[in-house]
Amino acid sequence: MPNKAKQGQESGAGKYNRRRWQIPSKRAKSYADERRAKVHQHGPKEGKELTDYEAGIRSGYLQCQGDHASIYKYKKALAEGKSKEEARAISQSKGKN
Repeated sequence: MPNKAKQGQESGAGKYNRRRWQIPSKRAKSYADERRAKVHQHGPKEGKELTDYEAGIRSGYLQCQGDHASIYKYKKALAEGKSKEEARAISQSKGKN
């Protein structure tokens, strides 16, 4: 019995060793586009200028996504000539690669 319990722990241990985000979501791409244009591009305010507050909300969201996404690691791996699959694996792994 102890052997079986130990195997279960080992198989589940790696379950939480991968990062959830590897590249920004669609919302992050849309927010980045809106910030560059400084204009709402979706919804009831479409075409109206972004206020400083709304631009700040988008900046905070993008910063959070970038932190969790490890986009730096992803782009660095691509720049080193790795494939997209390899870069995704690197960006999802914790620690130094």
